[in-house]
Amino acid sequence: MGKCEICGKEKIISKSIGVCLECIRERPEKSLFYIIEIHKKVRENFNLPPFPPQSKNGIECNICDNKCNMAKGEKGYCGLRENENGILKSKVNSDTALFDCYYDPIPTNCCAGWFCGAEKEGKGLYNLAVFFYGCSFNCLFCQNYSHKFIERAPILPLEQLVKKANKDSVYCICFFGGSPEPQLPFVIKFSEEILNFKKVRICFEWNGNGNEKLVRKVGEIALKTGGIIKFDLKAFDENLNIALTGVSNKKTYDNFKIIAKEFFSMADYPVLTATTLLVPGYIDGEEIEKISKFISDLNPEIPYSLLVFFPEFYMNDLPITPKEVVYECYKIAKKYLKNVHIGNLHLLL
Repeated sequence: MGKCEICGKEKIISKSIGVCLECIRERPEKSLFYIIEIHKKVRENFNLPPFPPQSKNGIECNICDNKCNMAKGEKGYCGLRENENGILKSKVNSDTALFDCYYDPIPTNCCAGWFCGAEKEGKGLYNLAVFFYGCSFNCLFCQNYSHKFIERAPILPLEQLVKKANKDSVYCICFFGGSPEPQLPFVIKFSEEILNFKKVRICFEWNGNGNEKLVRKVGEIALKTGGIIKFDLKAFDENLNIALTGVSNKKTYDNFKIIAKEFFSMADYPVLTATTLLVPGYIDGEEIEKISKFISDLNPEIPYSLLVFFPEFYMNDLPITPKEVVYECYKIAKKYLKNVHIGNLHLLL
């Protein structure tokens, strides 16, 4: 429990934000002061810009919806690109990326594992898990915040990843991070390249705020290979999403619609899924109802997973999601959707 800096009420509040859910929703202008300050501090600790730069006379990057416009000497929000004396310099391109990868025995802890069929079809085989450095969000509860250590990241060529993927024991490939959005040109070229050598399922776990042309390319790859695109729908309320992640979620929901409308109905399997982390004190039944209704209006068959929260990063002062909240949210989601799952259930045992 903590005291909200705005209303003064005792509630479940993370010190990293300092304000309660009610004030974020109902007093966004007042809440924004505290929200901006914490995100600035977090990003300064990792030598990252506090906000997506928006210079009037800079160089624009259109890889994701942050649309960073960098003046000379400025770095993009993801930390991978910068304006060096009027020239856009990038640590990554379609042939080189910053990533780690490893072979993950199936069954994995993949968020789509409860319905994708890999446990049966890929028994005894491996998922090639590709962890990208850099992200277009700044989640205060990030479970993989090592992606922010960009200067320590290995710089690896596309050919090396193709070699690792081109093994008989690799059943599927999953891109995550961070989030794949800042390195989508590499992801797309790699995916096209590996398909020249073998048949493999290619999946994505992301925040979903990429350039929509690139998002459609990803949809085509997933559909062609039997892969699954997992959107992490952090929140429905835009102000709450900004509080938790530093940026808007409008593009995330727009891109979710694109995949749902243009690809989900074309597939004979669920090419799209969504997850929401049940952050105590911030993601409640109201958020889950709005998210569930949004998904249902597109297609009630789309699988949706509610994830039990574990305290991490700057929100490590919060508890594990209370059991009663988990099951209340599950019941709410089931009113709208046919396929609802609870992930990280082991944390409640």
